[in-house]
Amino acid sequence: MSSPTPTSPPAYPDPDPQLPEAFHYTPNEEKYVLQADALRHRQLRSALLYGSSRYWRRRQQVWPAVIGGLILVALICGVIALIGAFGRQQEVNEERGWGNTTTRQQMIQSPLTVAP
Repeated sequence: MSSPTPTSPPAYPDPDPQLPEAFHYTPNEEKYVLQADALRHRQLRSALLYGSSRYWRRRQQVWPAVIGGLILVALICGVIALIGAFGRQQEVNEERGWGNTTTRQQMIQSPLTVAP
């Protein structure tokens, strides 16, 4: 009985010694090209998400500060508008005589008489 001889991979021609190693034949070259393309896509996606910082884990949290600042500015503007509206309403009340306590007391003491 003869023992099976291991089959050797197909022999490729010896690379030209003048060519750089990058240009030599590579088995499964399509697999490596697809992996390199996928790596490039992941790197570009990471660059868009985390910015150009080399150490994206050390980057400062900007968005919470921006949102907090906008909320604070909105609250300050609301308080200023509320104070202004309250002041204007006080002026209107004084013009109509509703805010003056002496006018109220005079109305109570001398009510209007209805003419027959």
